Amino acid sequence: IKLEMPTINLDGEVSVLATVPEVVEALESCAMTWQKLISRALEEQLKKVPQGDGPLAEVEFWCERSDALSALTEQTKLPEVQKVLEVLQEAESEYIRGLQVVLSDLKKHHVEALDNARFLSTLEHHLKNLTYGPGLTVVLDTIPSLMSALRMVWVISRHYSTDEWMMPLMERIAWVISARVHKAVDLHTLFKEDRTAAKKKVAEAKSTLEQWKKCYLAVCAQIEASGREQHWEFDRKRLFGKTDYMASVCQDLYDILQVVTEEFYNIFGPELKTVTGHPKRVDDLLRGVNGLTSHIEELTFDPFSIKSARDWKSILEEFRAEVSVENIKQIFIQNLKDPPLYKNHPPVAGAIYWCHSLFCRIKHTVTRFQEVEELLASERGKEVKQIYLQVARRMREYENQKYHQWREETEQILPLVLKNTLLTVSSVTEEPLTTKKSVHFTVNFSPTLREIIIETKYMEKLGFPVPETARYVALQEDKYLRYTRRLKKLLDRYHKLMGTLNKAETTLLDDHIQELWSIFRLGHRSLNWNSSGSVGDFIMQCTQAIGKLELLVYQVHRHSEDINKKLLSIESTNLFKFLPSKSGDELPKAKEFFEYVKYERAKDVAHMVGKYSAIPQVLRKVEGRVANTNSGKSPKLASYYAYWENRIYQVLTQLIVKNLQAFNAAVLANVPLFQIEAILPASEIILQPDASEIEKLTTQCIRDCIEVTKHFVRWLHGTCIECPPQLVKEGEVLTFSFYSDVSQNSLIIEQAVLITQNVHKALASLSKYLNHWQRYHQLWKLDKGVAMERLAAEKPSCVTFDEKLQFYRKVAQEVTQQPLIKDEQCLRLQLAPLAYTLQENARAWKMSLGKLLNESAREELFSLQEEIQVGVFSL
Repeated sequence: IKLEMPTINLDGEVSVLATVPEVVEALESCAMTWQKLISRALEEQLKKVPQGDGPLAEVEFWCERSDALSALTEQTKLPEVQKVLEVLQEAESEYIRGLQVVLSDLKKHHVEALDNARFLSTLEHHLKNLTYGPGLTVVLDTIPSLMSALRMVWVISRHYSTDEWMMPLMERIAWVISARVHKAVDLHTLFKEDRTAAKKKVAEAKSTLEQWKKCYLAVCAQIEASGREQHWEFDRKRLFGKTDYMASVCQDLYDILQVVTEEFYNIFGPELKTVTGHPKRVDDLLRGVNGLTSHIEELTFDPFSIKSARDWKSILEEFRAEVSVENIKQIFIQNLKDPPLYKNHPPVAGAIYWCHSLFCRIKHTVTRFQEVEELLASERGKEVKQIYLQVARRMREYENQKYHQWREETEQILPLVLKNTLLTVSSVTEEPLTTKKSVHFTVNFSPTLREIIIETKYMEKLGFPVPETARYVALQEDKYLRYTRRLKKLLDRYHKLMGTLNKAETTLLDDHIQELWSIFRLGHRSLNWNSSGSVGDFIMQCTQAIGKLELLVYQVHRHSEDINKKLLSIESTNLFKFLPSKSGDELPKAKEFFEYVKYERAKDVAHMVGKYSAIPQVLRKVEGRVANTNSGKSPKLASYYAYWENRIYQVLTQLIVKNLQAFNAAVLANVPLFQIEAILPASEIILQPDASEIEKLTTQCIRDCIEVTKHFVRWLHGTCIECPPQLVKEGEVLTFSFYSDVSQNSLIIEQAVLITQNVHKALASLSKYLNHWQRYHQLWKLDKGVAMERLAAEKPSCVTFDEKLQFYRKVAQEVTQQPLIKDEQCLRLQLAPLAYTLQENARAWKMSLGKLLNESAREELFSLQEEIQVGVFSL
């Protein structure tokens, strides 16, 4: 549409032109033409509607209107048009008002179209993906971003912020989603495709339809949570009625594909042909499976249409009935030999129950199928009914066969299992029973008997008649269970009790265990499950006997614990207690250190011997409990005495080994234990005490530690009585102790040698260190008298005397600056005595030099004095 411009000249002022009648008349004619053109253009635009059902049609509609109205609006903004309006306004023309109304409408609709086109253009990319995107995956991925964009339009737009505008747009979006799914899921070709690909396609279609509603509800929740935006309150039935129904149809199709693929094609595959050896039969079955979906492929109605919901439901019911009958038939055939059982069901009654449950399932399906007359009257319906009758007849035969076989076997086996003894015993000889810990008693309640009881109960529940003997046994189930629980409980007590005994204790209590076994023997040789009247008495006797043995074992263990505490106290004794250091750097001297260790050890040994001497008294208490004697030499306890004597040997060995190891660690540690001195008694620097004396003290300390075991006197053979001293030779008495055995232990000998070697190394290191002091050897090795005579004979000058005096002064000063303590592992070397002696020697040399210098000076002075006197006299 093009507005024609006036042909008259409009140059000049508006006020002047408005007074010229010819100009005003020409402009009014032009205004009338414009008004008609613009009105007609607006009317045509307002009559137009979007061409198509999809959302892109609405986008194109607003873009076209925006373009058309923009072109017309731009013409009204031309200078010529604006001047015409000004002139007519100045002239107060009656035509100006109508034109202004039309121009106002044009502006309003133009702004509306421009605004809508601008906001809808933000959706255009998403809508194109929704409409033309390759595959449903693109649609599925586009819906969330599209919904977010719609929310932005709803919040910002002036027009699409109301239900009147937004609802139709969203309906168009729902329409295009439905159309894409309808096109993708084509029932005429769906079941001819690869089963896995078809299932994937239907699953994607369902997800796409559900995504549409899911994203809408998510945005609704976000808007409501914000509290600032206008809520979306659209008619959900209009938006999701069709898509929800289509999603349910997709689920139905997926289920059909799942049944056909998983429950039939995977069963009737190449493996079944190989196993059965009847490939033709398998192919016939596969053709039957294909027939399950043939009527779905040939539908005369649209299953995605809500109007066809009833027809689609009928098709599903027919499919499910046929699948259910065929499926249950296959389940029954495949599991005949090993039917799946419900929890706690016995094999035979469980198999019958399984078969019966399958029959109920197929019966329920066929009953529902029969309720729809048109399905039952169809050819396929008649086939389904015939299959049902065949399967039901075969199931009934299966149940009867299982029952009769069980009844026959039960009548034969039950009398035999009732004759089983109450207990069985393993890992023993017939006579006599040994006391090995491997002996194990078990309750001999046959699993077969338990199974017969359970089968009988379930058979009666299923309505089958059961043998009288089996019914009687089943009625006694609670009694049998009570007996087996009590027997198992007392056997558990017995095995737990035996598990607490070591070999020595088992031998010690042999008579009492044999007494208990004599009662058990009745249970594993005489009594059986037909002896129901005697089983309770037998359990009572066993319970009392086990209780008696438990009390005895408790008493023995209590005394054993007492002995172990005493042995632990002995084993943990410290036989090397060191004298604490004195103030400052001063430590105890070597002899003082070793005498303190010996003194403390003597006190500890007395305490240890007291503990050891109390052990026989405890063993006599055990003897009193077990043998009713208190002699300490009961033959029944001989092996028990030997066990504890061996334990004492082990403890004493461990005591010595651990103490020697601890002492060796103390020797090697860089923490000095005692001190020695370096002295210069004559012409050589020596240690005081010397190295041999220290090594001797160390060796004696080690020997004393090992000889501690001499205080632990051995017992007479087969008793816990100490051996009396034995007179070997005249005046020589021998006491049998653990020393002779402990001292020969290789670990103890190794530790003793290691300690002496380490002490020797430390002493050698100190001796090597003393060699540094040999550089001062002239202080004590030269004879001062001879040296002074030689020096006097040389007539030294004062400078020579000064040099020598300075040398000895420097030596004395240097000695004082040397470290006076040297630590080497467990030893501390005190060097102060040596340093003092060297200082004294240096001082003595200075005194001798001073004396010689004095004498020399006096001689020269006297000589000078004589010369002076002679000269005076001569003068």
